[in-house]
Amino acid sequence: MSDARRRPPSSTDVAALAGVSQKTVSRVLNGEPYVTEEVRERVLAAARELGYRRNTAARALHLGRFHRIGVASIGSSLYGPSSLLVALERQARELGYAVAVAYTGEGEGLTSAVESLLAQGVDAVVVSDPIDDPINGGQDLRIDPEVPVLSFRPVPGLDGPRVVVTGASGVDAGRQATEHLLGLGHATVWHVAGPHRWWAARDRARGWREALAAAGAPEPPAPEGDWSPASGYAAGRVLAADPRVTAVFVANDDMAIGVLRALAEAGRPVPDEVSVVGMDDIPAAAYLSPPLTTIRQDFEAIARHGLALLAAEIERRPGEPALGDRPAHLVVRRSTASPAK
Repeated sequence: MSDARRRPPSSTDVAALAGVSQKTVSRVLNGEPYVTEEVRERVLAAARELGYRRNTAARALHLGRFHRIGVASIGSSLYGPSSLLVALERQARELGYAVAVAYTGEGEGLTSAVESLLAQGVDAVVVSDPIDDPINGGQDLRIDPEVPVLSFRPVPGLDGPRVVVTGASGVDAGRQATEHLLGLGHATVWHVAGPHRWWAARDRARGWREALAAAGAPEPPAPEGDWSPASGYAAGRVLAADPRVTAVFVANDDMAIGVLRALAEAGRPVPDEVSVVGMDDIPAAAYLSPPLTTIRQDFEAIARHGLALLAAEIERRPGEPALGDRPAHLVVRRSTASPAK
């Protein structure tokens, strides 16, 4: 057997079989943009046929870094997570990094997603929107302390000198929404919560509770939805039947749409009888009837600031001072008003 037949396949072999340049093979395997889907599939098919595996450790030693950031994402089409993921990809490219994504949806936990990213070879990991991890029995996430990590909210077990925590606080958002409604004169504020296993939902509910407690207002029951308009509609039908309900903070705009419909069907006009505040400021929020008061997060600013801090950790250089939570912004429209006399 010749040396050529004994040696493992190289990127040159992949390029020859796929009919592309080595540079194109490199772009595909590094997850870089500017490669058509047809070419990408051809390169990956050639790599599979040849049994080609990159030596990621050798590549890292050669380059000093992988120039790739891993993102553990919920893999959701929901406005908030998808907007943050798009912003992260855009800002990473501007900083000269490719992005690898591992999803943490049903059946895949946060721990396994992070392990998958580290196995691919990344310089750092972003934990974008954590949910309870059913895979590791709820144990805290553990990552090598030498790996820089960016999280947009505190994660149990995730700490150390190379961990950056920044972002828009769901607690602050829930507090702002509730304080706005209380400030209009409502005796208390009801809440349609997101699914409890989402940490973002728990943060928003916590802000709601803290604002009620600070004002000495009673805390009503908080029905739980699943972020969808249908679940908001189901919760809204229950709330609409209770004459005590005059103000509702809904954990996202999609569920708020369902609440608005339920109230309209029950003959409880918004905001004449019930005021409603959402969260996210989705593009449709300003065009609802009535236009929805909501909490806006600047995902581009969140991604830009967080990745600037993360890049400083990767490159082991001084970064800009951490700003902590970037505040969410209340956008007041016509779905909120003082309670009817």
